[in-house]
Amino acid sequence: MEQGIIKKISGPLVIGKKMAGVKMYDLAKVSEKKLIGEIIRIERDEAAIQVYEETSGLKPGEPIYLEGKPLTVELGPGLIGSIYDGIQRPLDVIREKFGDYIVRGIEVPALDRNKKWDFQPKVKKGEEVEEGDILGTVQETSLIQHRIMVPPGLKGKIKEIKKGSFNIEETIALIETKEGVKEIKMKQEWPIRQPRPVKKRLMPKEPLITGQRVIDTFFPVAKGGTACVPGPFGSGKTVVQHQLAKWADADIIVFIGCGERGNEMADVLLEFPHLLDPRSGQPLMKRTVLIANTSNMPVAAREASIYTGVTIAEYFRDMGYNVALMADSTSRWAEALREVSGRLEEMPGEEGYPAYLGSRTAAFYERAGQVVCLGKEKRIGSLAIIGAVSPPGGDFSEPVTQNTLRVTKVFWALDDLLASQRHFPALNWLTSYSLYTQDLEDFLKKEIAPDFPDLRIKAMDILQEEAKLQEIVRLVGVESLSEKDQLTLLTAKSIREDFLQQNAFDEIDTYTSLKKQYLMLKAIITFHEIGNKNLDEEVPFSEISSSLLREKIAKMKFIPEKNLNEIEKLIEEIKTYSY
Repeated sequence: MEQGIIKKISGPLVIGKKMAGVKMYDLAKVSEKKLIGEIIRIERDEAAIQVYEETSGLKPGEPIYLEGKPLTVELGPGLIGSIYDGIQRPLDVIREKFGDYIVRGIEVPALDRNKKWDFQPKVKKGEEVEEGDILGTVQETSLIQHRIMVPPGLKGKIKEIKKGSFNIEETIALIETKEGVKEIKMKQEWPIRQPRPVKKRLMPKEPLITGQRVIDTFFPVAKGGTACVPGPFGSGKTVVQHQLAKWADADIIVFIGCGERGNEMADVLLEFPHLLDPRSGQPLMKRTVLIANTSNMPVAAREASIYTGVTIAEYFRDMGYNVALMADSTSRWAEALREVSGRLEEMPGEEGYPAYLGSRTAAFYERAGQVVCLGKEKRIGSLAIIGAVSPPGGDFSEPVTQNTLRVTKVFWALDDLLASQRHFPALNWLTSYSLYTQDLEDFLKKEIAPDFPDLRIKAMDILQEEAKLQEIVRLVGVESLSEKDQLTLLTAKSIREDFLQQNAFDEIDTYTSLKKQYLMLKAIITFHEIGNKNLDEEVPFSEISSSLLREKIAKMKFIPEKNLNEIEKLIEEIKTYSY
């Protein structure tokens, strides 16, 4: 292990000398405490190290140990259900061994070295294999079958493959390659800043069903898509992220608490073990990996936490799973970039953020996508990335929001005015958008109903018409509007309150299937269309607005999924209702 010497310390940045021969993003352990850091700039024989732990008490002249390899994560059985910090140290193991506080310089393996896993081989001796091929499986949890793959860059003939119980460091197979016989273990390592290779990238065509009506019907995100959730303090970003982590129909969820307050991460840690997956009835933690890097943890580690999370997510995507990654919030990650950039004395860009903020943001979101995985058999996996942004004062023109919007295809704009009116999720339907809407139309027409996309367009038209009519109402009052315009306002109110508004803490309303969303919207739009016909037949508007149908429409959201025929009956009743 080569050595350098500390020359200067500036917060999380340490300048080392006698560092000739090091490479960018190599791992370094600083001082006798062996604090973990990464080399982020090299000048002659000096190097700048971004340290991911508290640097107070370090002195110039102390040693720097050079590892000669990049910062990597351990990938293998045992990831699911784990809670890590930003540099993949298991927090539950640290707590058992060292108490409630993370001791500096602590080294704990990310995966349990002693636990035995039951390995079932899928290939036979003498078979030719290539990178990405599945050698065998391990039942990691009752929900997830962990597929042990040939590591990238390796191909050859199976010389030996074992069956039985092994830990992650025991050899399970031998592969004869051109460079000699390679031992295969259940554990892989991968550099966090390097995207994992794929065979081919595909256009996402299938929605990531979240059970949130405003998202799935109006502003959907695709499996393998990217979304941005910006919003001011108190507008419900974290609740939206939690809802997606709980109910999204991804096989695996990776949740990164990147610099958020500790109580928000505590909510996840306390809730998830008790919540049941709506599809399997099993605890959600059996398909979840948590990375907790809260605001009282070292700032620089926020930068690593994003890459640690996305590398773990890519690993499961490579097995052929649909993965959803939630990052809450990327503003804190950008603040870590800004702090280190300032200490490096780089020329600042807008609002003090580094000039490379845009390219770093793009490089992170580009790791999303639907892909054909490596390997002979055709496996398709996807990784969707949903990043929350916390713009100061809800100003969407600030650099982090703007750079995120350039690279993501879905914009869920959270509105503090809606939040103050207790309208949750507080997504503003006039400023939010999704560029996946057309790509996903065929899926909705085929799987749910041919007229689903048309209903969405009609509902959006009514909401936009309401926004125009509200200007007139403010000036001259509702009574001055025509009866048809008054019906438009009534329908828009129904769309807002009975469809878009959703209670995350109500047992039935927290999750709505696509079928139920379609039926609910159809009932509201049918009421509007039949109401217009009745107005043409000179039925007074007061009778339409006070009919019992309005109350039944308002109660639709509380109808359980198993009783959807009740909404179908309501639609028929609306069509034949006589005033």
